[in-house]
Amino acid sequence: MSGVNVWRWVAAEERRAVLLHGIDWTVERGEHWVVLGPNGAGKTTLLNLAAAFSHPSEGTVEVLGETLGKVDMRRLRESIGTVEPGLARRIRGRYTAFEVVLTGATGSIALLHDRITDADRTRADRLMGEIGVEPLRDRRFEDCSQGERQRLLLARSLMDEPDLLLLDEPTTGLDLPSRERLIASLDTMAEANADLPTVMVTHHLEEIPATTTHALLLRDGAIVAAGPIAAVLTSATVSTTFEIEVEVAHNTGRWAAMVVRTP
Repeated sequence: MSGVNVWRWVAAEERRAVLLHGIDWTVERGEHWVVLGPNGAGKTTLLNLAAAFSHPSEGTVEVLGETLGKVDMRRLRESIGTVEPGLARRIRGRYTAFEVVLTGATGSIALLHDRITDADRTRADRLMGEIGVEPLRDRRFEDCSQGERQRLLLARSLMDEPDLLLLDEPTTGLDLPSRERLIASLDTMAEANADLPTVMVTHHLEEIPATTTHALLLRDGAIVAAGPIAAVLTSATVSTTFEIEVEVAHNTGRWAAMVVRTP
């Protein structure tokens, strides 16, 4: 992305709402990014650009070598894996876990039996083993816990061998054990797909997988800092991003933030 601005017209107030401004950002092959920022910072808007779901108001966005506005967005999205909050609600609860993962082979929420191959079934079994959800194979999706569903959707997102993987707040609503199992699955996925670039949006440093290589901090639609994670996640930059004084700690590959002083 280069010189990207995004705004929306608010008709009721007769004004232009700026969602992103002055965004310059590049994700290289094999990098694993986390995007952090408070509510309203522009994280979802940024991810929608990366997912080829929307265009910038100004500037240039290139995704997988294609420039938005000069490419068929639907075809481009076929090369992008996504895990987003509403997906679990749209998938039929009566599907088994294995069938849910199989839907990723055709990029649809319905299981298209006539398009599923033996190779797809073999890949689904392998991915379920890698992500650690193989014991759920025959369980109905509606009978899985929220954390189990998220891990199944992660396996599903890898079925069509995407060239980019985007995760929008995948740990939201999970209890501690479920969160940690999902984070472990994300680490396993990153290690098994070393060249696959990933971008994960979250609010909390504690949710960042140990395999994350880079971080981008957003506030009020602008980048506070971006680059290698150790250089970006400092007490000063995180405090500026969230407008609260925090102390950032890094231990055994994981991150945490403790409030030093409330506003």
